[in-house]
Amino acid sequence: MNITTILSLLIIVLMLWWMSRTTKKQQQKQQEMRSNLKKGARVVTIGGMHAVVDSVNEADKTVDLDAEGVILTFDATAIRAVKKEDAEVEAAKPAEEAKPAEEAADAKEETKED
Repeated sequence: MNITTILSLLIIVLMLWWMSRTTKKQQQKQQEMRSNLKKGARVVTIGGMHAVVDSVNEADKTVDLDAEGVILTFDATAIRAVKKEDAEVEAAKPAEEAKPAEEAADAKEETKED
């Protein structure tokens, strides 16, 4: 075997090892996400449906989802993503008091007159 063949085989082996490594990391991340599912979590299924977790059955590996009052049972592997809590986002950014455009314009005129 010449050096070119050895290098080609080495590159192929390294590529296969790298791909299996990244796949394994993704699978571990998905498994961790599924094991941390709790009632009330907002999720997105692989079909694109947005719902709220109603209950989790660890034995059967199923999840009951509440989609606007309709309870559906899915296999836990059908959960694509868990959404971040909206409450955490709102707490991080306090809402400013919004004034109607007319009141804002009147307030500017009053300050100019003074």
